[in-house]
Amino acid sequence: MRLQGGCYCGAVRYETSERMFHQTVCHCPSCRRLSGAPHVAWFSVARADYRVTTGTPAQFQSSPAVTRSFCAACGTQLTYARNDTPDQIDVTTCSLDEPEAVAPRDHTFTAYRLDWDRIGDGMPQYPRLREE
Repeated sequence: MRLQGGCYCGAVRYETSERMFHQTVCHCPSCRRLSGAPHVAWFSVARADYRVTTGTPAQFQSSPAVTRSFCAACGTQLTYARNDTPDQIDVTTCSLDEPEAVAPRDHTFTAYRLDWDRIGDGMPQYPRLREE
C-alpha cells in the first residue's frame, strides 16, 4: 500500500511507501520559522520510496546541508532532505491525505521548545537528535 499526499492547493502530489521510520514532532527553530507553527510532525522514508506524482515542488536550501521542498503556489512545506543522509527523505506528516495513519513516536529538539508549547503525550523527548 502507498501513502498519498500533497500541498493545500493540489498543485503538487506525492506518494510514498508505508515503510517509514523516525516519526517525530520537531521543535527546532528552523521548522518553526518555516512552517509558522510551534512544531512540525515529520516521518522518514527511503528516498527511493518517495515519488512526486503531480507538479514540481520548489526547493529551498534552509542551511548548507539541508534542502526543503514546498509548493510554490500555496507554500505547503513537503520535504526535508539532508546531504549526509542521501538515501532518506523526511516528509511532513500533515501533508498526507490521511495524517492519522502516521502517528509520531517522539519529540526531537525539545531544547528549543517554546515555553508555552507544553508536551503532555508521554512520548520520549530528545533535547536535540535521538542519537545525541
